[in-house]
Amino acid sequence: MTAWEMVAVALAGLAAGSINAVVGSGTLVTFPVLLAVGLPPVTATISNSLGLVPGNLTGAIGYRRELAGQRRLLLRLMPASVLGALTGSFLLLHLPASAFEAIVPGLVGLAVVLVAVQPLLQRRLAARRARAGDDGDTTVGGGRLAALFAGAYATGTYGGYFAASQGVLQIGIFGLLLREPLQRLNAIKNVLTLGVNAVAALAYVVVATDRIDWRAAGLVAGGSLVGGFVGSTLGRRLPAPVLRTAIVALGLVAIVVLLTR
Repeated sequence: MTAWEMVAVALAGLAAGSINAVVGSGTLVTFPVLLAVGLPPVTATISNSLGLVPGNLTGAIGYRRELAGQRRLLLRLMPASVLGALTGSFLLLHLPASAFEAIVPGLVGLAVVLVAVQPLLQRRLAARRARAGDDGDTTVGGGRLAALFAGAYATGTYGGYFAASQGVLQIGIFGLLLREPLQRLNAIKNVLTLGVNAVAALAYVVVATDRIDWRAAGLVAGGSLVGGFVGSTLGRRLPAPVLRTAIVALGLVAIVVLLTR
C-alpha cells in the first residue's frame, strides 16, 4: 500500500465514521476503497468491520442525550444483535458471497421504503390506537418486543455479514415498532450497531486472524474514530425531515452500488 493509498483509506474511514453516526451506510465508502487498494473481498470486509468499531463507539457516545430512558430496551435488544452478529460472521466465513448478497439490494430497498413512509404509517397507527382507546403509553408490550427482538437479530446477522446500510434497515424496522422520534431511533441504532460490529470484529480476530489486513484496519479505525464524533455532532442538529431525506438518499445510493459492483 502506497502513501497515497494509505491516506485514501484513512479518509474513507473518516467519511464512513461520520456517515455511520448519522445514517449507517459508511461501509459503502470504505469497502470500495479497500478493494481498490488491492484487498480481497473477504479481507476487505473483515478489516473494515474492525476499523469501523471506534467510529461506532464515538457515534454512540455523541448520541448519549438521546439515549436517556432507553437503557432497559437496549439491554433487551443487545443479546439479539449479538447473536445476529455471530450468525453473520459465521455466514461470511463459510458461505459464498453470492449466497447472501443476492438479497441485500432488496433488503435495503425495503428499508428505504419503510423509512420514507414511516411518518404516514405512524400517523395511521396512532389514529387506529386512538380509536381503540389506547392512551399513548410508550411501554413495549410482549408482541412488539418479540418483533423488535427478531428485527435486532435479523439486522445483526446482516451487519455481521456485510454491514453496509445496516443502520438503514434498523431505523426502517424499529421506526414502525417504537413510538420514538427519529433522533432517538438513531441513537438506538448507533448502540446496537456498535454491539454488532464489535462482536463480529472479535469473532474475526479469534477465528480469522490470517484474513485481517491490520494496516488497513488501523487506518480505517483512526479515520472512523474522528468521523464518528463529527457525524454525531452534526447529525444531532439535523431536523427530522432532513435526516430522513439523508437516510433515504444514502439507501438509494447503496442499492445502486450493490447492484453495479
